Amino acid sequence: MITKKNILANVKAEDWSAAIRIVGGLLEEAGSITPHYTEAMITAVKEMGPYMVILPNFALAHAAPSREVLKNDFALITLEEPVYFGSPNDPVYIILAICSTDGKSHMDSLAKIATILMQENMIAKLIKADSVEEILEIFASDISE
Repeated sequence: MITKKNILANVKAEDWSAAIRIVGGLLEEAGSITPHYTEAMITAVKEMGPYMVILPNFALAHAAPSREVLKNDFALITLEEPVYFGSPNDPVYIILAICSTDGKSHMDSLAKIATILMQENMIAKLIKADSVEEILEIFASDISE
């Protein structure tokens, strides 16, 4: 579901918008989005507030499906120090970015993410992970259980 090249662990980001640029950059490097999609994710927070912070310590960065999305994909970063979006669920240590080419794929992706995040202690495990390899192990073990 998420590839090693689309994960960074213990990233330094000065604020929430820098963190979104980092996770969006992973999707850009993967050829999944254009830089305009990364900026659309930031604009969405500026215009609609911190709705992306869906759980304590966790933000789901995304924007509406558009031509700026070249293929469906995910990217994840964990932060060395948390960032603040202005949400009751702050601070944020984990940002998962999704991009979808259409509305159905977008909803399917959200359903898959919800299933994974509902695993017991998933967020806490991800926050404690020190490496990309450890993050991949967490996903593999929780998905197979």
